[in-house]
Amino acid sequence: MAISVFEMFRVGIGPSSSHTVGPMRAARRFLTDLERDGQLAEAARVSVQLYGSLALTGIGHGTDRAILLGLEGEAPDGVDPDRVDASIARIREQHALRILGEREVPFDPDLDLLLHRDQVLPGHANGMRFTAFRADGSQLAQDIFYSVGGGFIAHEDDLSGPPLVAADEAVRYPFEDAATLIATCEREGIALHELVRANERTWRDDADIDAALDAIWDAMASCTERGTRTDGVLPGGLGVKRRAPKLLRDLKDPANPMGDDPMDWVNLWALAVNEENAAGGRVVTAPTNGAAGIIPAVLHYYLKFVKGADQAGVRQFLLTAGVVGILYKRNASISGAEMGCQGEVGVACSMAAAGLAAAMGASNAQVENAAEIGMEHNLGLTCDPVGGLVQIPCIERNAMGALKAINAARLARRGDGSHKVSLDQVIATMRQTGEDMKSSYKETSLGGLAVNVIEC
Repeated sequence: MAISVFEMFRVGIGPSSSHTVGPMRAARRFLTDLERDGQLAEAARVSVQLYGSLALTGIGHGTDRAILLGLEGEAPDGVDPDRVDASIARIREQHALRILGEREVPFDPDLDLLLHRDQVLPGHANGMRFTAFRADGSQLAQDIFYSVGGGFIAHEDDLSGPPLVAADEAVRYPFEDAATLIATCEREGIALHELVRANERTWRDDADIDAALDAIWDAMASCTERGTRTDGVLPGGLGVKRRAPKLLRDLKDPANPMGDDPMDWVNLWALAVNEENAAGGRVVTAPTNGAAGIIPAVLHYYLKFVKGADQAGVRQFLLTAGVVGILYKRNASISGAEMGCQGEVGVACSMAAAGLAAAMGASNAQVENAAEIGMEHNLGLTCDPVGGLVQIPCIERNAMGALKAINAARLARRGDGSHKVSLDQVIATMRQTGEDMKSSYKETSLGGLAVNVIEC
């Protein structure tokens, strides 16, 4: 099936798209599937088992909380972050949950939500097994889902059949890789963002496309604004202080000689978003929660520092960034549990570089070059969150990724579009690197900074 750019940008809550957004969607889908099949009324108890990376870093990433919310019928784009703590406290105190928000059934989180840290299911590193039982204790239904990155989920049957993502002739310009995209654009005499818009018309008209793009940017901007005004210490026990509010005050201080330095502003915007993500706030996966600060930071840079920037450019940016994300989703992965952080921050950097280049009027070849540069210098980036929390090094890593994206776009625009390494080649290299990378460096907190930094 074809992937819309609006699937690459999902509104949800932090701190992780693969460990929070995906599990919440999977838990909800398990019960809605039972409801569809007329079996939900028979369900007297449910249990959940987590495997692989979800078990190893799930507590720090909020997977347990997301599962409970999903079983109660919450969806990532609709859940109120300010009410999450109260809902979780009620479930834990009463040892009961309201399936799909309607009927209460017994649920003991210590017995009915188990983390198998020494086991991995065959389909993916992020595996979940859901089981429903009748009142007499017999099994009613059981399903296995995988959270495959960026909030996407897959049923085990999806992975045992045809490829999860395949070309779809229903769109006007089907594609498998970047080479096809660029060749089609040159043949048709259109810019890359125009090709993407033509494909999006498969599902929406232009007015709806623009409205959806504007809504994505509004959500990103709102997240940034919340992050710049919220002080305090992030949850989780590491004692990480929010830095964005103080940085904003410093930049607005007339006595600050660096107030107009673009680098400081980019750092501010990236930190603001990912501190909000770490606190469980509302963010936009771009393409994941752990890398959610890069595209907003680069878009803010575009609007503040690029002459002639406007809303049309924001839309071109998001359409271009989205299709680059689709290329990684289709031909590699955007899951940190599969690729390490090169699949999250690296992909977001590549997407943002392409988007910025497009918004600044780069040629199709320059846009592709920008995307390639953005990933080439993130190859091999590990995912080793300290304490299993999306804080160290994740928050600062977004600031670094945003700055790399801006420089990648600048380098590409200074060239004529010709380059030795193609985007398709760098995507293939990322996939191969991820496959070769030890599991201890892929969102398990069993290697790297996670074992060399004392949690205190």
